[in-house]
Order: sequence, then C-alpha cells, then structure tokens
Amino acid sequence: MRDAFGKFQAQGIELYTISYDDQSVLSEFSAKQDIPFRLLSDIDSDVIRRYGILNDQVGREDAFLEGIPYPGVYVTDEDGVVVAKFFHDTYKKRDSPEMFIDAALGRLENSDEEERARGGDQEVEISVSVHGGKGTIRQGILRQLVVHCELQEGFHLYGEPAPSGLVPTEVRVSGPPGLVVEEPIFPPSKILRLESMGVDLAVWAGSLDILVPFYAIGELASETRPLDGDSVELDVEIRYQACSDVACSLPKTEKLKLDLNLDVIDVPDLGIHRGHGQREGNFRGARHMARLVFRKLRKNPLGLPRLMLKTIKLEMAAKRRNRSD
Repeated sequence: MRDAFGKFQAQGIELYTISYDDQSVLSEFSAKQDIPFRLLSDIDSDVIRRYGILNDQVGREDAFLEGIPYPGVYVTDEDGVVVAKFFHDTYKKRDSPEMFIDAALGRLENSDEEERARGGDQEVEISVSVHGGKGTIRQGILRQLVVHCELQEGFHLYGEPAPSGLVPTEVRVSGPPGLVVEEPIFPPSKILRLESMGVDLAVWAGSLDILVPFYAIGELASETRPLDGDSVELDVEIRYQACSDVACSLPKTEKLKLDLNLDVIDVPDLGIHRGHGQREGNFRGARHMARLVFRKLRKNPLGLPRLMLKTIKLEMAAKRRNRSD
C-alpha cells in the first residue's frame, strides 16, 4: 500500500488503516516505516465491531489477541457505504493495491508499465500482462494476469455454454511449483439469438479482459529465505473461436509466455527474517507489546492464564494425535 500510495492519490482515493493498537505505537510505526497514509487507533474495537470485521475466532480466553480484526480491506464510497470488500483466511494472502483502486473506480485501471506478450491475428488481437506491482511476483501478493482481446468489428467470441460444434473461450495459466493459479474471471457476456438454430449464445464483441488471479506461496518465494532466482516464466494458453454473423473461423489456440521478476516483501524486525535480502522493518515493538498486554490484563485479568491453558491443551491434543498416527 505504501509503494502504491501515489496511484491512490492520482485517483483521488483516500487510505485509512484501523487497528486496535494505541496511538503511540501507530505513530512510531508510521514514522519508522514511512507510512504516508492515516493509521487510526480503535483501542476498544468499537469501529471494528460496527463494520463486522471483529475476529470472532479470538475470544476472552486469548488474552491480548482479543479485539483484533480479520485482515482485509473495505472499499467505501464518500458516504461510507461499502462497495467492495477483500478478506482472506490468512495474512499470507493479500490483494494487490491496484485491485482496490479498480474496485473504487468500478473498472480495470491497467497501465503500460507492465511487460506484455502479444499474439492473435487480424480478427482477434491478444495481449497478456500482469496487473499490479509493475508485473512482479511477491510472496502472498495476489496479482491478476490480464488477457486482453480486441476483436475486429463484426466478430465475436463464445462463452460458456456453447452448443456442439462451437468452441467457448478458455484460458489456462501455469507456472513453476509454488505458484497458485485461481479460476479465470470472465466479464459478463451478451446474448446472441440465432433464429435459424433456435438457440441463445453467450458472446463477447468489441474488447474484453479476462482476469486470472495468482499468487506465490513459500515454495516459490518465501519471507524466511533469499529469493531462489531473479524471475520465473508463466505459460498462458488461450483457446477461442472467432465468428461473424455469417461464418466462423477455425478454432485457435494461442500460446504465450511471460517472464516475471521475483521481488522481496516487507518483513518485521525479527531474527527469523533477518539476513535474507527482504525489506527488513525498522520498527521494534517489544515496548508497545508490553503496554498492550498490560492494558488487556487490566480489562481481563484471567485472560493470560486462560491463553496459557488453551495453548497447553492444544499442544497436548496435537501430541495425542501424533501418537495415534
């Protein structure tokens, strides 16, 4: 978010971060890490509760962890109405800042800074690029591969379902081990009625963008070791059939490649993260953690003993499962 702050400013989008930490820790963290946007303190998690993002998997028995929100992002309009939300079940999977900008604008705001692979023919021009982060791959950061198709006037492509004899548009993306590729996201299609056949067909005409989300896990790029290489290659296969109102071309399969740079991520100032070439933080939070624990213990004196007891029970249960296996 810090690196993409200029893009938010250019679109007139304000950024706010909300945390259950106090103002002192947020102020120091902002200064140490050069955070250009506002960090808001919600000590009692009141706003976190009102927005429905309180982490209900963490309760009073979890001591100082109680009150944390689910990690994620709300995109709101000027009246505070939520227009999009981005939440995952782990902090190690995060959306690209460019995806928040797209959600706020209601459109894909692609740029010319990413590398592109091109193919197709005069009927369908195809370009493939990676949206966000200057086309780089970082651990856990969700990027979008964009397959852009520009159709000659009078031609269309088919979506699912397509009747026998016609080929619907398909996109397949593959990469090295550790690259997680999600299902393609197709834009809404229009209905073309073929009166002679008595069928309705889902089609696209003009131009369309097919999005394929992907991200790297630790096998490919890890926060606890140096990068294994400078770049990786993505293979992209597009299967399609272009038709006009009177005739169809033969089905085609376009195979393109993208060479994408691997990039490091921001890591906290902890021993496990030091010396691996990642962007190490300048913030040391031990003093603030002690203050947080004290504040939570005053509110819930039995919280820490309960957390210790819960941890012991979980460890004993894990050992029993291991013995039974």
